[in-house]
Amino acid sequence: MTDLKLKVTMDLSVVLVVGFCFVLLGNGVQSDRDDKKLQSLPQDQPYRTGYHFQPPKNWMNDPNGPMYYKGVYHLFYQYNPYAAVWGAITWAHSISYDLVNWIHLDIALSPDDPFDINGCWSGSTTFLSGGKPVILYTGGVTMNRQVQNLAEPKNLSDPMLREWVKSSHNPIITHVDGMDSENFRDPTTAWQGPDGLWRVLVGNEMNSHGRALLYRSRDFVTWTQSKEPIHSSTRTGMWECPDFYPVSLDGKNGVDTSSLDKFTKHVLKASFDSSDHYVLGNYTAVTDNFSVDTDFLENGSDLRYDYGNFYASKTFFDSAKKRRILWAWIQESDSTTDDIKKDWSGLQSFPRSILLSKTGKQLIQWPVEEIEKQRTVNVSFKNKELKGGSVLEISGITASQADVEVSFNSSNLKEADLLDPSWVDPQLLCSQKAASVGGNIGPFGILALASKDLTEQTSIFFRVFRSNDKYVVLMCSDQSRSSLEEGPKKTIYGAFIDMDPLNEMISLRSLIDHSIVESFGGEGRACITARVYPKLAIDNQAYLYAFNNGTFDVNISTLNAWSMKKAQIVSFTKRRKPHLN
Repeated sequence: MTDLKLKVTMDLSVVLVVGFCFVLLGNGVQSDRDDKKLQSLPQDQPYRTGYHFQPPKNWMNDPNGPMYYKGVYHLFYQYNPYAAVWGAITWAHSISYDLVNWIHLDIALSPDDPFDINGCWSGSTTFLSGGKPVILYTGGVTMNRQVQNLAEPKNLSDPMLREWVKSSHNPIITHVDGMDSENFRDPTTAWQGPDGLWRVLVGNEMNSHGRALLYRSRDFVTWTQSKEPIHSSTRTGMWECPDFYPVSLDGKNGVDTSSLDKFTKHVLKASFDSSDHYVLGNYTAVTDNFSVDTDFLENGSDLRYDYGNFYASKTFFDSAKKRRILWAWIQESDSTTDDIKKDWSGLQSFPRSILLSKTGKQLIQWPVEEIEKQRTVNVSFKNKELKGGSVLEISGITASQADVEVSFNSSNLKEADLLDPSWVDPQLLCSQKAASVGGNIGPFGILALASKDLTEQTSIFFRVFRSNDKYVVLMCSDQSRSSLEEGPKKTIYGAFIDMDPLNEMISLRSLIDHSIVESFGGEGRACITARVYPKLAIDNQAYLYAFNNGTFDVNISTLNAWSMKKAQIVSFTKRRKPHLN
């Protein structure tokens, strides 16, 4: 173990060659790269990403049970090992030292027991006393009955946790009479209260309304349901993949899920309506009372992690760097036929740190710092004026695989268009005022994955409006011209950013990676993720531009753009015969 720990800080390629070859091959493991039948993919793969996580092939959806254990980051995820469509769902397992470069290991959980025969569905990991990690996951018993199960590592001394054993007590949580057993899934990371009891939430729907059921246990095997859910809503349907965790009021560091620090707020996240929504509130550990600041969709409130393609997310506390990290499933936006043709489906978002904003009214997200190690060639400049109606090429980098940071300001804010009081839906407003529709201050931003002649472009941009005695900043991600292909969805997304452009720059960061663009506006106050499938703007035929389609000039205060290295992703699995359920 000493030699292995010394290699943790080394470049992953050295780790793979020097460390893992001995460890893995010594245990009868070999690289799947030698198995041409397993790893073969169609040759034309312009949409596979360079630095976002994805398995070699087949279907992937929800991230499950991410954690940090003995110097190693673990990511489990919903995976069909046989096809690029949903079905035969397992818990696949990959590890990393830096959240960028990954090693695919053997599947951790497969649906081969009566309590999960129709699928090992989503769940979480929890560290018990003494630092022992365990998995809570949903088992599909029949197509209309779901139960909660427990699994433990076979060998705690193995930092890679390659083998997992299902509990003989499974299922450990089942539905009660009167409960909708078809919508009873996705247990959260558990936390321990001041009475020593463990708590866990399970997503549920009752009378078409979403709720998070609360269970308690002393031994993590026998669980008792609370009389009342920890929270519910009459404005939403089923809550999938709930998450519940504290965030520090000082907005500086992440907080362990079981923290009883009084200087925190709690986040309750629920996945519904194809988005990940959250509320902030105060949790009283003694009584298990959760009092929200503003409820889901109440009085126009619409707090989301991401206003684009981003779902079924999961966070974990990284004890090594005292931060909370967020993952999410980024679905394909093309057809099932396209997925089968390319032989894969689904990405994970690049991991994000997540903190409470200075105002205490929302969360802030930002790509984890490890991404900066992937930066190579850099292009930068300052104080560049963008005339109204102009386009500026950002050349010198690999535009199909890039990290871009840019900040804008304007001396003409007083000329901003008036905001109509009826314009309360930012996505609708972005759809009505796409990048091609001019205004006074905006649209301005970047054109990502653009063709040379701009017939293809994914535009991420801002508009500034006046509203009474303040300014309103709208952020949009416009995919309407992202591809000449007719099949892919070309949704336009939008979000308002809580900021004052008089006193701060309007900033944008975009992670561009072949078929995904993750954008962070206002230093992470609004995030929008998009999937795109350009026909022309692929690989070295993709271009990057800054643009201003507004009447008045704007100024690029600073711009930095980097080409990004490709992540190293290797598969090490035992050879085993395919098993079909």
